[in-house]
Order: sequence, then structure tokens, then C-alpha cells
Amino acid sequence: LQVRMMAAVASRESEQLKRYEELMELKQRQEHQSVTFFLIILIILFNQLEHSNHFFFFKLSLGQILNLRMREAEQQRLREAELERQRQADGRERLRTLNAIQEEVLQLNQLLEPATSTQTAPTTDHASYITRGNQLCSQVSEVVRATVGVSWGCSLYMEDMSVVERALQEMRSLVRALQEEKAQAEERRKKEQMEEEERRKQAEMQAQQEAQKKSAALSKAKAKKQGLQTNADDCTMKFYKDLQDASNQCAQFIEDINNTKDMQTKKLRMELQKAATIPVSQISSTSGSKLREVFDKLDKLLSGRPLVSGGRSISVSQHPQALNYVSYKLAEKFVKQGEEEVASHHEAAFPIAVVASGIWELHPKVGELFLAHLHKKCPYSVPYYPAMKEGTLLEDYQRKLGYRVDAAGVEAQDSFLKRMSGMIRLYAAIIQLRWPHGNKQVPHPHSLNHAWRWLAQMLNMEPLAEVTATLLFDFLEVCGYALMNQYQGQFWKLLFLLKEDYFPRIEAITSTDQMGAVIRLKQFLEDSLRSKRILPPKGHLDPGFWRS
Repeated sequence: LQVRMMAAVASRESEQLKRYEELMELKQRQEHQSVTFFLIILIILFNQLEHSNHFFFFKLSLGQILNLRMREAEQQRLREAELERQRQADGRERLRTLNAIQEEVLQLNQLLEPATSTQTAPTTDHASYITRGNQLCSQVSEVVRATVGVSWGCSLYMEDMSVVERALQEMRSLVRALQEEKAQAEERRKKEQMEEEERRKQAEMQAQQEAQKKSAALSKAKAKKQGLQTNADDCTMKFYKDLQDASNQCAQFIEDINNTKDMQTKKLRMELQKAATIPVSQISSTSGSKLREVFDKLDKLLSGRPLVSGGRSISVSQHPQALNYVSYKLAEKFVKQGEEEVASHHEAAFPIAVVASGIWELHPKVGELFLAHLHKKCPYSVPYYPAMKEGTLLEDYQRKLGYRVDAAGVEAQDSFLKRMSGMIRLYAAIIQLRWPHGNKQVPHPHSLNHAWRWLAQMLNMEPLAEVTATLLFDFLEVCGYALMNQYQGQFWKLLFLLKEDYFPRIEAITSTDQMGAVIRLKQFLEDSLRSKRILPPKGHLDPGFWRS
């Protein structure tokens, strides 16, 4: 359409130029005839006045008049030619303006059409935009066609320009209105999608919770039939409660130091805390000599010998409850290293564990407080699954399970499992390690028989989704090599029982999005039972380490 319009305009301009040339030729002939007629009259007068006394003056005036008339005629012709050229140029410029407006209107009209990728029957509101856009396009095209045959600069053209400009503005308004309407519709669609997705997730979560409830009920029923426990046995619970009582009693003893207002006691408390916790933070697998330095500092502090810290000499003999305070803070720090350092770097369990084991051997109170802190933060290390009692707040129950709960809510499951894993790995490392420079005649304060007890107790309790599989894998990966060497055939029987009888229970309560730990445990059991061999854990300290 645009090409046809431009061809029509070019043809019309060519015809107008031809008519213009013919008109100019006609005017020149008329002027020539007028001048010729004027000359004839002058010749006649000239003949009559040839012998007159005024002939000379008449001849002079005649020449001037002729020159003047010729100049005026030429100037008039040039002015008319210039005006005509200007009209032609203005006409072409105005036509280009009209064509530009028409092109923009057509382009805007295309924006009113539905996108090809989402081609559907337009809604009633959308159809009205399309209809009005087509009407405006037709109106502008009609004006352009009519204007081609109109004299440039006439009032009709100015009226037509006003019409097409109004049409352009209306078309722009149509496009803006349609785009706003589309944006609002898209926003509504996204909102509906989000609401639908939220409803779907809630439905899935509800279905999952229902499935878990059914699975838990089924597991409890099976446990009753097959003899599995849903709670820890009495012996385990007594051990757990005795440790908590001892820890609470120690916490009461050190209240005087914690709540003191005496500046000297406050300074002593800060120095004691630094002396107990900073060396633990410096534990690494760099060399055996570095670990020996850390161990000696802690042993010196707990033994009551003076220790230089912060430029001053301190000792637990400076306050009646200083030894309890140092023991409590040191045990707390060991557990914290498990849930933070070991959780992020599994190999760190062994250097921390060997120092903790050596301190435990020489200072049993630290070991008891360590177990109390560990059981409180990770009840699965007992193992113990706290039950929710009537009247207990959900936040308090989640804390009992080991979750961190604050104003922002309960921590994510991944973070929770990572911390539990770190503490279980540290516990499994302590059970099998001894301080190499200690008294070999003294038994390990918490030896491998506790690892066997923990495993047996876990297999006698109903599994928990994700938690049981994660902790069993972590414990066996760290302590399996030592248990294999200690118990040999009995250990393989225990692993076989775990794989054949207990593992299916874990799979039964595990959803598809919780299978990571289950797959790792299954792979470990299959590889170990097939090869009848468990490799030493990564990070294990070999004898050569202590010569470094």
C-alpha cells in the first residue's frame, strides 16, 4: 500500500510539473505577443513623428520604457517561478509529513494486534481496540489519497493535517491504554499463578503431613508388634538425666562469677574464659607439636597452675568457683566446635577429639559437662527423642529437639542436620581416640563400648525421617573402622541387621525429597558388607602425625 501511494504521488507530481511548464510557455508567448503589439504601435508612432521636432526625445523615452518593461516582465517571471518551486517543495514536505504520520499509525496499529506466539481469539475489549485502530488507519489513508490531488497549501490541506494529527494522537492513546490493560492483566495472571502455586504447595505439604502422620502411626503399630521402642530405655534416660543434673548444678555454682559486679572478678572471669576457649579455637591438624601446646595450656589451667594470659598471670585458685567456671566453658566450647567447625570441615573432628579425649582422661568433670552440653544440643547423641508433652509450646519443643529458634523463626532443616552431623562426628571421634602422651594403664574415659551401646540403642528405636539416616551414616563413617577392628564378627552381624531389618523402616518413612542421606547410608552398608572392609576415616591422625 505504501509503495502504491508513493508511485501515485510521483505520477501526480510529474503531471503537475508538465502542466506548470506548459503554463509558463503560454505566459511567455502572451508576453511576447504583448511586447510585439506594443512595438508595432511604437513603430507606427515612430513613423509619424520621424520628421517632428520631438523625435529625439521620443526615441530616448521609448528605449527606457522598453527596457523597464522587459526588466519587470523578467522579474515577474522569476518571482512566479520561485513561488511555484517553493509551493512544490512545501507540497512534497507536507506529503512526506503525511506519509510519516500514516506509517506511524500503521505501525501503532500492528501493536494492537495479538502477538503471533499467543494467537487466540481476541477478547471483546481487545477487539474494540483493533476495530478502532483499523478505522483510524482507513481515515488517515483516505486523507492521504485525497490530499495528493489537492493544491499545496490550500485550507483543505490544513484541515486534513489536523485530522491526521488527531488520528495519530488517538492511535497513541489506544496503544497506551491497551498496553496498560495488558500489563494489568499480566499482573493479575502472575498473582493468580502465585496463589495457585501457594495453594498447590499447601496441599502438597498437607498431604505430606498426613502421609507422615499415617507413616508414624503405622511405625508405632509395627514397633509395638515387633518390639521397637518409641522412647529411650530407662537406663539411657537415667544416664542422660544425671548428666543434666550435674551440669545444672555446676551452672548454679558459677552464677556468682557470671553475675558479679566486682570489677576484679569480672576481669578474672574474662581472662579465664579466654584462657579456656582461645586454645580450643587454635586446634588444627597442622602438626602434633601444635596440638601438644594447646593440650598443655588447657591441662595447666585446669590443674591450678599459673598461666599467663593477656599479659597477666591467672589461675583457677584465684576464685572458689573458677575451676567449675573453666570446666563449664571449656566443655561448652568443645561442643560448639563440633556444631560449627566440624559441621563445615569433617576432618577437623579428629584433632579436636584427641585433645578433648586427653582432657577428659585427666579431668573427668570436663568430660561429664561435655556430654551434658552435647546431649542438650543434640539429644540424638544420647540417643533420645524428646516427646511433646501437653501444654508445651511448639518453640520450646523444637528447642528440645535441637533446633535453633529465634525471633525470625525456626532454623532450616538443612542447617539443623548439618549441626547435628558435626556434633555426632565429634562424639564418634572422641569415643575411639586417646591422647597419645597419656597414661596407657588408665582406661579410656568413654571408650568404644559406648559406641556399641549407641548403635544398639538407635536400632532399637523407631527411625526419624532424615535424622536417623544422617546420623547413622556420620557415626559409622567416623567410627566404623574402629568398631570393625574391635568387635569384628559381631560388628558385621550388626551391620547386616541394620541393612536387612532396620534400613527398610528408614526407607518407609522417607519421602522422595529426603533421600540424600538414605542413599549415602545404603551405599555405605552395601560397600562395607560386600568387601567386608571399612577404610579409615578421612582426617584420621596416623602415628607419623605426632612426630611433626
